[in-house]
Amino acid sequence: MDDHAHDDHHEETGRVTSPMQDFTAGQAGVGFVVLLVGLAVTFGLPLVF
Repeated sequence: MDDHAHDDHHEETGRVTSPMQDFTAGQAGVGFVVLLVGLAVTFGLPLVF
């Protein structure tokens, strides 16, 4: 059988996908800062040069 089979009778591994995990306000703030830096690099630098 394939190692990547997704049968319902297998026991839970305890892994949770990212969209299901809780996050804190601090983590959201870090993500927002990363977004701003990425936007600045993507759009700001080409406009400057």
